Amino acid sequence: MEKDLGVIIAAAGQSSRFGQSHPKKPFLDLRGRPVWQMSAELFRARADVGPIVLVVSPDDREMVEEKFRANLLFCNVTLVEGGRERSDSVARGLESLGGDVRWVAVHDAARPCVMAEEIDQCVRAARDVGAAILATPVSSTVKQVNADRQVERTIDRRPLWLAQTPQVARIDWLGQALAASSAGSASRPAPTDEAEALERIGKPVAIVEGRPTNIKLTTATDLMLVKAILADRPRAGLDTLFD
Repeated sequence: MEKDLGVIIAAAGQSSRFGQSHPKKPFLDLRGRPVWQMSAELFRARADVGPIVLVVSPDDREMVEEKFRANLLFCNVTLVEGGRERSDSVARGLESLGGDVRWVAVHDAARPCVMAEEIDQCVRAARDVGAAILATPVSSTVKQVNADRQVERTIDRRPLWLAQTPQVARIDWLGQALAASSAGSASRPAPTDEAEALERIGKPVAIVEGRPTNIKLTTATDLMLVKAILADRPRAGLDTLFD
């Protein structure tokens, strides 16, 4: 199979909501290796995956090179310095993937619970449509509130979905979308994910229903949930090397 899918593992965030008493989320130890590596392993196991890059903050690069040098070599992952915004970081990741890549999957380093079949479904949908993301339908009642945190109205939740990663797209589409975002008005916020950047240039993005267990490690409480989710899954593949 042609290795035409590049992967960007996004780990350049500040982890500001996680708390200063812990290492940054992507660098925590889970099952004997860092969080970012658990995601990288799932993609490395795919026959269509070529280069994988880990995008980190410039402040973290030296630490990552020293602490995880063997992990990077083991997974054949290239280290890239990110930018100020997520879109800047992903754009730098795109630049490092090389000319043989026609598709790109962007995945949050702090989502170690994604499953191989979810990635497969998302990649297949992207190849059909041009771009696709994992997401879950909103199941709770949604309230809009005012500045005093008083309810103003109830929002129809039926068309609402919560975006996850991976987010997969044609590399030319995503490059065009990120370039348009960086060249846009200073008054317009940077896109918060790749799907939003694609929306802005009118590209279709398919929704693939993911699992609620594909949570993003955002707060210290999430760490307990992630450990519980992973503990409930049988060890397989590279997991067995770290028993």
